[in-house]
Amino acid sequence: MVQGEQHTMDEQQAATAFSKQSAIFDAIYTPNKIIQYKRARVRAQVERFLAPGSHILELNAGTGEDTVYFAAAGHHVHATDLAEGMLEKLAAKVKAHQLNDRVSVEKCSFNALPSLQHKGPYDLIFSNFAGLNCTGQLDQVLHSFGPLLKPKGQITLAILPPFCLWETLLALRGHFKTAFRRFNSKNGVTAYVEGVPFTCWYYKPSFITSTLQQDYEVLGLEGLCSIVPPSYLESFPDKLPRLYRFLMKLENRFKSRWPWKYIGDYYIITLRKK
Repeated sequence: MVQGEQHTMDEQQAATAFSKQSAIFDAIYTPNKIIQYKRARVRAQVERFLAPGSHILELNAGTGEDTVYFAAAGHHVHATDLAEGMLEKLAAKVKAHQLNDRVSVEKCSFNALPSLQHKGPYDLIFSNFAGLNCTGQLDQVLHSFGPLLKPKGQITLAILPPFCLWETLLALRGHFKTAFRRFNSKNGVTAYVEGVPFTCWYYKPSFITSTLQQDYEVLGLEGLCSIVPPSYLESFPDKLPRLYRFLMKLENRFKSRWPWKYIGDYYIITLRKK
């Protein structure tokens, strides 16, 4: 099997997995306080740099939580995903919020952006919560952004790095598989959603900056859940509310500093086209 065919199969598996999860996705994740914190952090970085009334291309839009948020804030969003179940939920959510005049929806892979029907140009290309970790060809995806962006257009991505402090510390509780799953991930690591396997890759911020260094400048880089625990420890805020609030304050203070911007469950990076 050639490499391109393998990546296509990996991508289709991920789409199948998340399409299967779409029926319960919001019920599982919306009440999670750490996910609420993560969404607020990602949105805050977007809004720090983005002008009012901007046009946004959203990749791996999922059920449309961010789509609806940015459209309600006055932006125009072209939301894309490859998982049909997710797109169905997204379209219903947009209709329920009466935002059809500000949101368009297209089934499209981030690996096939040159074939995108709505080519913009856009003020922002946005991808939240590690959607781009589902490709082993992130360099090619990143290079495809340029023709879709306006001059001075921006990119904001939330990406899983190859090291997470909290995750590694789980080895102290005997959770060795989780603790070390990001190690030696050059060829990808098998992940499961709703019992469906797909491949996940982990990328350092330097991979993104070096890939785009000729045409983009970095505006912001922050660690996300480097001091605050990852969202799969969802009971933490209720069991230890005072400690959780303290950790949020610490993270908000140190999020852009070394080493915290590199060792979170995610990092948020924003770049601007030169």
